[in-house]
Amino acid sequence: MERTQIGRPHGRRLSRRALTAVSVLAVAAIALTGCTSGKATGDDAGQATASAGGSGAGNKSNGKNSIYVIGGKPDDPFWSAVKRGGEDAAKLVKTGGGSVTFLGPKTYDNLGPDAAKLTLTALSQKPSAIVVPDWVPENQDDAIKEAVKQGVPVFIYNAGGVDAAKKTGGLKYIGSDDYEAGKAGGIKFGEEGAKNILCVNTVPGAANSEARCDGIADGAKTKGAKSKQLPLPSSNFGNPSAVTQAIKGALLNDDSIDALVTIGVQDADSAAAAIDQASASDKVKLGTFDLSDSQLNRIKAGKQLFAIDQQPYLQGFYAVSIANQYLSYGVLPPQNPLLTGPLLVTADNVAKAIAGTKAGVR
Repeated sequence: MERTQIGRPHGRRLSRRALTAVSVLAVAAIALTGCTSGKATGDDAGQATASAGGSGAGNKSNGKNSIYVIGGKPDDPFWSAVKRGGEDAAKLVKTGGGSVTFLGPKTYDNLGPDAAKLTLTALSQKPSAIVVPDWVPENQDDAIKEAVKQGVPVFIYNAGGVDAAKKTGGLKYIGSDDYEAGKAGGIKFGEEGAKNILCVNTVPGAANSEARCDGIADGAKTKGAKSKQLPLPSSNFGNPSAVTQAIKGALLNDDSIDALVTIGVQDADSAAAAIDQASASDKVKLGTFDLSDSQLNRIKAGKQLFAIDQQPYLQGFYAVSIANQYLSYGVLPPQNPLLTGPLLVTADNVAKAIAGTKAGVR
């Protein structure tokens, strides 16, 4: 496990980032200075992608807040935006002498068990709080419950929903509602005339991706359309060649497919290539969950119908901020879940979304 810590100043200055103004959290923008780095060994299930804070990281006995955040792969664009939000919120944690440490898996091949191991790794550091998605409940819930049993406040974010928080003893769920997000996408496809939708799932079995495809199907049904899954091995996630060929094959085998939706932005690029290679761009509409420059540019050019934004920056920012406020003052927003999405990005609002991606927050 590799860990990078941002701690006491020693002459290096990091760039200033303005904190988002949030009505429930009064957080001032603070310049972040200082950077030290080092390595620590750990479980091969994952690696720390960043840590922000002062001395005493991972030790709640010193009275400082040490928050551990488990997220996705460090090279995943979606999780880069989550981490950006968490890092901005971590600036306030640091002013109180605390720390925020980000942990992520190396791959998504064994997501549930790896996430459980990362939760236990965080727990072994005697944290003040743990923030974790509940991607695969059957693998992760025991580890999350163990943290709660040991008296560590846990906040579920990104995946699992409020039901996961209640089931595991988490204090709150912060994130989008994946089922409702999918439902909105399915309705949009139906409104635009799609009748036979294919939901490409490269993380089959994960609660959030399954909920997304289920929502697509139910939303499409309300408009007289139908949807089915194309489940692919999780090792294909973000593998352009494998995903492109799988989708191309599906299109060539079933010429009734008139819409495609992918669970992430990497796969959307592969889907766009597959549509072109199958000579189906004149009839197959494309949608995806999450945002990237390529998705937004295609929407702007009229080559993609929509992207579903769950606002990952807010997930990271809210999760860290709420955990810190709770630890420091016992403050919790009354909303549960605290939703960050979904928001459908289409040709009508794509310009503002493009500005957000340039700022690194969408």
